[in-house]
Amino acid sequence: MMALRNLSAAENRLHVKFVGGSLCLDFVNTVGGRDHAGTVIRDKIAQYSDLVYWSVLAGSADRGTAHALDKVAARQPAEADALFERALRLRESLFRIFQCGAERRRVPVRDVEVLRAEVSVARAQQTLAPRDGGFVWTFPARTDALDRILWPISLSAAELLTSADLARLRECAGEDCGWMFIDTSRNRRRQWCDMQDCGNRAKVKRFRLKRRPI
Repeated sequence: MMALRNLSAAENRLHVKFVGGSLCLDFVNTVGGRDHAGTVIRDKIAQYSDLVYWSVLAGSADRGTAHALDKVAARQPAEADALFERALRLRESLFRIFQCGAERRRVPVRDVEVLRAEVSVARAQQTLAPRDGGFVWTFPARTDALDRILWPISLSAAELLTSADLARLRECAGEDCGWMFIDTSRNRRRQWCDMQDCGNRAKVKRFRLKRRPI
């Protein structure tokens, strides 16, 4: 397990970007690309420690929590590996759910069941706490539960699926990309996850096709 000391180095190593507009979409986007069938071509997270690093970068876990989970995972490698496989199962179910949502297709029941189970686990961990004259739902400040890293992701997905933002859900039109995002553009015609990446590659491809001799 890696010590959580240099987040910028982790960010460079994982090559992560946060362009989804929602925690759950950024989690789905922890791949370097997908083919036309949705199969992962390149993965950005390869083990539980990568997931811990990503969560800190995403803002869903603080350094203290991440450091504690990293230590628990070092003591319980088999459990950490099993949790990582569970995280990948959730990610792929979320991808299919959101892809169906973006394309207005029926969502596979098995994927809904995966998300429903994770949401139930996350909600069971929430507690009601006073804050700023009101109350908020929160998670325990410190916990050694390895799946704590999945709780905010699951609840983020449930929130998105039951919100008006679902109508703005898009899948990047870039070749072999498959990243998901919420389209907040004024005309609701955003095509690319990131104009600097997929958008720019599409422009270059169009330019080369125009210059190709007939």
